[in-house]
Order: sequence, then structure tokens, then C-alpha cells
Amino acid sequence: MRKSLLLSLLFLYSSLLVYGQTTIRGTVKDSQSQMSIPGATIRISGKSTISQTDDAGRFTIDATTGDALSFSFLGYETKTVTVTAGDTVLNVLLEDGNQTLEEIVVVGYGTQRQRNLTTAVATVRADDIVKTPAAQPMQALQGRVPGLQIVSSGAPGASPTVRLRGVTSAEGASAPLYVVDNMFFDNIDFLNPNDIATINVLKDASAAAIYGVRAANGVIIIETKSGAYNQEAEIVYDGYWGIQNPQNVLKMANTEQFVRYINETGSAADIAFIENAINRFGADPNNPALPNVNTNWYNEVMSPAPIQNHNLSFSGGSEKTRYAIGGSYFNQEGLLNEQRNDFTRLNFRTKVDSRVRDWLTVGGNFNVSTARQYVGENTAWFRSYFAVPTLPVFDPQNTAASPLGLANAQSLGYRGVQNPFFPLNFVDNRNHIAKVLGNFNLEATIIENKLKFRTQYNYSLAFNNTRRVDQGYNDGVTQVPSAIRRNNTSSYDQVWDNFLTYDDQFGKHNLNAVLGHSYRTEYSELLFARGTAINPAPTRAAEQFWYLTNATDFDLNDIGDANETTLNANLKFLSFFGRVAYNYDGKYLLYGTLRSDGNNKFQKKWGHFATIGAGWVVSQEEFFNVPGIDFLKLRGGWGQLGNDGINPAAGRPRYQENTGAIGDGRIVGRFLNPLFDLITSWETTVETNVGIDAQFLNNRLSLNADYFIRDTRNLAVNIIPPVLRGSERRSVGAFRNTGFEMNLNWQDNINEDFSYSIGGNIATLKNEVRSLGDAPFLDAGQAEFRQRSILGQPYQAFFGYDVVGVFQNEQQIQNSGYTPEFIQANGLRPGDLIFRDVNGDGVIDDLDRTVLGSYLPTFTWGGNIGLSYKRLDFSALFQGQSGFSILNRKRGEMIFTNDTNIDADLAENMWRGEGTSNQYPSASGLRRAWNQNMSSYFMESGSYFRLQNVRLSYTFFGSESKWPETRLTFTAERPLTIFKYNGFNPEVADGIDREVYPIPAVYTFGVMIKL
Repeated sequence: MRKSLLLSLLFLYSSLLVYGQTTIRGTVKDSQSQMSIPGATIRISGKSTISQTDDAGRFTIDATTGDALSFSFLGYETKTVTVTAGDTVLNVLLEDGNQTLEEIVVVGYGTQRQRNLTTAVATVRADDIVKTPAAQPMQALQGRVPGLQIVSSGAPGASPTVRLRGVTSAEGASAPLYVVDNMFFDNIDFLNPNDIATINVLKDASAAAIYGVRAANGVIIIETKSGAYNQEAEIVYDGYWGIQNPQNVLKMANTEQFVRYINETGSAADIAFIENAINRFGADPNNPALPNVNTNWYNEVMSPAPIQNHNLSFSGGSEKTRYAIGGSYFNQEGLLNEQRNDFTRLNFRTKVDSRVRDWLTVGGNFNVSTARQYVGENTAWFRSYFAVPTLPVFDPQNTAASPLGLANAQSLGYRGVQNPFFPLNFVDNRNHIAKVLGNFNLEATIIENKLKFRTQYNYSLAFNNTRRVDQGYNDGVTQVPSAIRRNNTSSYDQVWDNFLTYDDQFGKHNLNAVLGHSYRTEYSELLFARGTAINPAPTRAAEQFWYLTNATDFDLNDIGDANETTLNANLKFLSFFGRVAYNYDGKYLLYGTLRSDGNNKFQKKWGHFATIGAGWVVSQEEFFNVPGIDFLKLRGGWGQLGNDGINPAAGRPRYQENTGAIGDGRIVGRFLNPLFDLITSWETTVETNVGIDAQFLNNRLSLNADYFIRDTRNLAVNIIPPVLRGSERRSVGAFRNTGFEMNLNWQDNINEDFSYSIGGNIATLKNEVRSLGDAPFLDAGQAEFRQRSILGQPYQAFFGYDVVGVFQNEQQIQNSGYTPEFIQANGLRPGDLIFRDVNGDGVIDDLDRTVLGSYLPTFTWGGNIGLSYKRLDFSALFQGQSGFSILNRKRGEMIFTNDTNIDADLAENMWRGEGTSNQYPSASGLRRAWNQNMSSYFMESGSYFRLQNVRLSYTFFGSESKWPETRLTFTAERPLTIFKYNGFNPEVADGIDREVYPIPAVYTFGVMIKL
């Protein structure tokens, strides 16, 4: 009886279970892209029941009311859904568990997910770009991207020098290719940083080769901001006001230090100049041996200057259309006084996309930029360094000076005018720059979710109207005539791309393929002329007369419509390209591109550039179970890049005319010049890159590291042929750049109110000349300050004598190892520099010169800190460079003129007797030819540490408030730079400091209002 009752109860329970169980069907998709997720796992919590989604993301599973279904997939956050009565269909959206890995990266003619990349790509977002108050967007990347060197400039509106993984060309530009909304540019000075959504830096050949012949120096892809579909209209004002403050101003010798130095030289003429200054301006009441003048020229010529930027944008969209419209105004005053020295830019843009059909989307954008730049006269900085402190700005006794009574050092006996206020007051240099970028694109779906066709046409107009006016004046000794020079350049470029994109998933296979065609033309025109003796004479009050038509004489050698870079040429380019990106189960990645470029620039019409890349997501293997490692990918790539940024060549001997006298007449004859340039093709870069991407500790710690070998071949270099005098250009050179790059970032949320991040990056670089044809070296720079490219050494390394000390006494000179004859011939004396006798032959000659350093840094780094507490945000960026040298050419100018001032460090620390200095020569030694030889005395380390950017912001109100979201921001840009170099700053693009524009610290206050 009991057994029968038990069986009945079991039967009833089983029946209830079966009755309560139902089959659940549904799909699993990505919450952002709405794409299906095949292979996602569905579990019933507490049970062994498991199911997976198919290739289309569909699933079925038997469950009962109350069961908790767990949906999971690698890279996504696990989601739990409880089955309720009546549930038969569940469509689940999974959120990205790691936003970094799932980010969409623009790679040229398409996009890829970060997790699927096999190439070296770095992305900088809008939030980081706008932190830097600057006219040029690339300035914001300084210290943020390993391997990307940014050399700043303090001049208003000036573009920084940008190098990606070193120098790859001897005569072509080393700047990367900029692709702005699919249009090619050499610089992006026309862009408003607030209009940029993302900047993607394609660092290695595997990533950049899809752009072929223009990509040898890397590619920087810039996407401007768009609206969003189904978004209410949004109005945003974003602006800042600030001040630029000169920092690290170089200290020059004051009058007391200068007079002491002059007396120590023993120069009777220079000592007399001091007496002349005393007689003209009076003696110092506290020291009658000094003139009553003590001019700090840097303080006189510069002062703090304002900077401001204002942006107003409108964006939004409906179900079918999205739009973004905006305008901006930027103004940056220069540090120089008296002279017009500023940059003003207006930007207007509109970007619209519309889904006109379910299968068809069309769009376009229009970006207009107009700028006016008044260029500061660099002569003013040069003169400020060399002008003697015993000269005032104005001299009432210089009555012949007109229209201003400025002081002239010639009145004291010096050879030059020196006073920097002459160019500041009488030179006006203006650029008018206008750029228009237009884009139209159409994208049609041929096979839904698989095959798309896109055509995009881009047209760019650029106009640069430069005008330099020299106002006539009299400096008290010389009448300087007035002059005007105009230079008008126009560029008309277009790019038309057509390509197909195939995207498919079958089983665990994922395939993305691109096949396309590109047509590009570049056309430019140039016209320039110079006239003198303007009538009426130009003055600032009568700018309406500043035209060539008012010139009474013309410089026929400065009139033309072509130069070395603008040949009024119509360059045409035709390209075919393809790319395949494949992965199996998200674990095994393959990537390859092929591009064929043809143009009419060189004798060789076509070039072919291929790449291949592979990756392995080790962390997705079943055997991989390492605690703390959430994601691990190994990748590598090889590729070719081209550079057509070099001048073409005739490629054959030419006939030249010559005039000779025969009898009483002049006869014009022709002769064959056997020297000729032969540039057969563009330069080619071949690069190998291996890297690793990893995420640790619940995705809080991320690591990206790369090692690369970049070889550039067919470099155009000058060679000296045997027998013949002169040089020829040939495609025979080769460079190699190698380096290691690493980026490490940590981010974490302490609670819902407080989060923080900290990160850093490093990069190394070794640049090496591998071939110069048959030549052992290639010289550059002036003979007095030689640079030399030597096999096995960096490109254009500084070359001269190695200083090992200063002679302290006569005995040291006799024991130097130099021969007595050599010592006597050069008149060596205590206080002179000691040059290392490299070959030990007892004399110092050309055979003892050696490499003294390179302007390319061997190590760069950056660091960042971010803190966020409720509505308060703080961030700081640090960066630095080391392992490079700067030629302090300012000190070397003494070889050309020695009756000028010197810097305070040299004045205080020069050799003044035994044991006083083992670095600087004596005052008299500075003026002797022995110490003026190119040597390490003029070379200094450029290493520096900089607090690049500090930003503090607070957001008032929020989306839940009836008041508009408002954010107040304080930013300090470059508030602190620490270095030992004897100059304004250690950022010198080519490593030669003959006086550069100071880089100021910038302090701004900003406001953002969102409606």
C-alpha cells in the first residue's frame, strides 16, 4: 500500500514538472551594434541544462517558470533573465564587458574591432583632444601615443613637427599622411580640435599600407563629429579664455657681467665700445666703470599674450537623418611686442547623413576654414640674444633715425644695428589662409548584412596669400628702402573612392573583405613678385597703399610662377586596393592588404604594396586558465609603404647655355652637362611589427606593446660621381628605424561616486643609415656646423671634435699628446678647449672628427592620471624625451661676429684661471679659431621632463535637471618644464637652435553649456 502511494506521488510530481516546463526561443545580440552573437552560452542556474546560440544568434532551451537563465559570451557582461509565466520568446542584448576591446577602430576604408586587430593602431578620443588649448589638433597628442614625436612651436598658429617612428626620408617630408573624412592632407592646421570625434594613428606598415604610396611616414585618420539617429536636437557652447605666459626665459649677461667679459677678452676695440656707451648714456652712479644702461632685451620684446576659443554646435537626428552643424572662432596673440603677431581662424562645418531607403544611405560634409596669421619676425629673437645690454631701446641722440628714434649699436662702434625693435616696428608679415573641404558619400546595401558598396568623393581647395611689407626707415646710419613681396599659392585636390565591403559569419568563421578603386588628382599654382621703393611710403596708418602697383622698382630675380616644390603640375594617381580580415572563433586572426598605385610623377609608373598580419587570442583557448589574465593576444605583421613626397627628376643629361667672348663680340654657346638626377621611383618602406595586447585583473589593467623594424629603401640622396665636379640625385639610399613601444593603463571604480585611472607609455628609437650608394657618408648643414650621415650612424648626426676638457696650465698643454709643432702652429694656451686625438697622431685634423649626437630622441615617454568624484574631474598628463642633442648655434655665431652679448651662464662660468672651469673656454679663447671649431662644446643634451597638461572641471546640473548641463574648467598647459639645455626650451625640430620662438605656458578658464 505504502509503495503504491509513493509511486503515485512520484508520478504526480513528474507530471507537474512536465506541465510547468516550456521551450524558450530567442536571440542574443550585441547591445550596441545589434549584431547577432553566435556561440553565446545559455545556462539554467543550479541545473546542468546548457544551450548555445547558432550562427544567427538563435537559441532554444527547455525551462520552467522561475528558472534563472544566464547568458554569457567572451568579452560581454553576463546577463541573467528569470523566466516568468507565459514566457516563450526572449531576445537578449549583451553589454560589452570590456569597452576597450570592443571599440570600433577606423583602419582606412572600413573599421575593425579592437580585439580583432593584428596591427599597431592607437586611438585618441575627443575628450582628450579638447584638453589642450591650441590651434593645431596634433598638439593634443604630445605624450599620449608611444612612438609619435610631437615637437611644439610657440608661434601663433604654427603647426608642430610630427614624426612617427623616426625619419624615413632624406629629402621628402617626414610628416605622416592625414586622412580627414577620407580626404588626404599634409597638415591639419585648418581643423578645429572641437570638431574631431577620434584620431586613429596607424603606426605600422600592416595598418597603413592600404593607403599605398602616401603612407611611408604612417597615417593619421581623423573622423569629425556626427549627429546621432533618434536623438533630440542638442545645442552646445564650448569656449575658453586664457593667458600665455613666457617661461624658462633665457638669462643673458647683464651690463656688469658683459663689461667684465669684455675686459677679460683684452680686445681694445670692444673696451672702447664700453667707453663710448659711458660717454653717450652716462655712467652708472654706483659703478662709474659701467654705462648707465642695463637692458634686458627679452623682457623688452615680449610679454604675456591672450588666447581664446569659442565653439557653437547643433546636432541631433530623426529615425532617417542625422546632422551636425557648427562654427568656431579661435584667436591666439603672440608674445612679441610692437609687431602684429597673432593667429585668427574661423571654422564652419556641416555634416549630414540620411537613410533615404532601407538599403541606401547618403551623406556629405562641408568644412570651411579661413585664417589670418601675422608671423612674428624671427630676426627679433635673434637680435635679442645678441644685442648688448649697454644699448637702450631708444636713443634721443640718434636724431637721424626716422620715423622712430631707436638706438643703434653702430653709434657705439659695433658692426651691426643689434636693436630688435627695428624689425618689430618696420616689418609686417601676413598670411591669409583659406581651405574648403567638401565630401559626398553614398552607401548601398547589396546583400543585407553582408555586402555593401560605397562611393565617396572629396574635393579640397586651399589658398595661401602671403604678403611681406618692409617699411622704409632710417636707423641713423643707413636708409633701408621699403619693399613688398606677395606670394599666392592655390591647390585643387580631389579623391574619388569606390569600394565593396563583404562581411559574413559562417559557423565559427568570420570574414571581412574590401575591394576598391581610388582616383586622385593634385593641382597647384603659384605666383610671386617683389617690388621696392613703395610710393607712398608704407606706414601702419595707411595699409591701403600696401600693393605691388605702388612699387616703383621690381626685383626681376624675385618674380615667377614656379619653384622647387610648386611646379604648376597636374599630378594624377590611380589606385586599386583590397583587404581581407579573417578570424576563426575569435581566436585565430589573419589580415592582408594589397594596393597598386600608379602616377605620372616618376619614370616608373606603378608600384605595388602588400601587407600581411596574423594574431592569436591565446586567452580564448580552452587550455588557457591563468588567474588574473582576462585577455591575451599575440600579433605580428609585415608590410610595404610608399613615399612619393620627393621631387621628380629629368633622368637624362641636359644642354646648358654659356656666354663667351670671341673677338669683339659675345657668343652664346651650348654644352652638354653630364651631371643629371635620376629618381626612378618613390621611396619604399618595409616594416615588420610584432606586438602583444593584454587585459588583467577583471579588465582593470591593459597592456599594449610593439617591437618594429622599419627599413626605407630607394632613398633619394645626393652622390658625388667620380671625376666630375658636382653632385647628382640617385635612388640608392637606405635607412633603418627600430624601436620598442609600450602602453600600460589601469582604471578602476572604487564606488559609484569615485573612479580613477593611471597610465604610462614609453617608446625607444634607433635610427641608422644603412646605405648611401657607394658613398661612405653624406654631408649636410653648414661647413662651420657640420652634420654628416655615416653608415651605421643616425641620419644627419652632428659631426665634429670631442671636447675632453679645458687646458688649465702650460704643463697640461705640453703633456697633451699633441706634437710641439702643432701646439706652436695653433698658439694653444690655458683656457683653450682640449680636443680628443681620436687616431693618436699628435695633431687635430679632420680625421679626429666624430659623431657628437643626433636630434632624434632615443627615448620618449608619457604618463597620465585621472580622478573623478561625482561631478568633479581631475586629470594630469606628463611627458618627456631623452637621448638627443641640440646644437647651441647661438653660441657658435661668434665665428661670424664676436662683438655681441653672451648668455649669463657662459659669462659667469667661463675659464678664469686654473681650476675655474673644465667646460667653457676663457673670454679671449671664445674669439680664437681653435675654440670655434665645431665640437661637443656647442652640443647639449635636450632631455626634459614636462608637466604637459593639468585640467580640473566641475559639472553643474545634469540631464535630470531642468537647468542646462554646465561645466566649468581650469586648464594649465605646460606649466612646468625641467631641463638643463641653455635655451628657451629643448624642443627644436631639427636640433639646431639659432633662436626659436619660445613655447609659453598657457592657463585657461573654460565654460561648456549643453541645451
